[in-house]
Amino acid sequence: MGRGLADGHSDSTRLDPAAHSPVVSASRWRSLMYAIAGCGYMFRYQKNTRILLLATFLVLLLTIWLEVNPIEWALLLLATGMVWQAEFFNAAIEAAVNLAVSDLHPMARVAKDVAAASVLLTVLTSIAIGLIVLGPPLVNRLHLVLGVP
Repeated sequence: MGRGLADGHSDSTRLDPAAHSPVVSASRWRSLMYAIAGCGYMFRYQKNTRILLLATFLVLLLTIWLEVNPIEWALLLLATGMVWQAEFFNAAIEAAVNLAVSDLHPMARVAKDVAAASVLLTVLTSIAIGLIVLGPPLVNRLHLVLGVP
């Protein structure tokens, strides 16, 4: 029989993070500052983040120009947010793997590759959502602008 919560081996609710981490923030303000520092790191050192910022800006401009409805806005914001999250998680996993290993173990490579694949999958999904939501109004708007019936 497997071990579980009953025998205390898997009860993570009893672990005090302060006992196992060199830095645990007791302040919500300080936690916010750590999050902002993480964003700063991403924009300074991760080139894909700058590309993502440009893509996000273009999608937002297109969304405004096409005057999509609130539900479509929500879908596009959700898809965009998921791409941002995947990119940030990927960078965190890469940093943790780089810190943990001095010689790139094959399983470390797997961790980094799977994290990158997660970003790719999220980007492809968001592109599909963008085409479904923005495609028809874009075609209609271009027909109006170009005078094509």
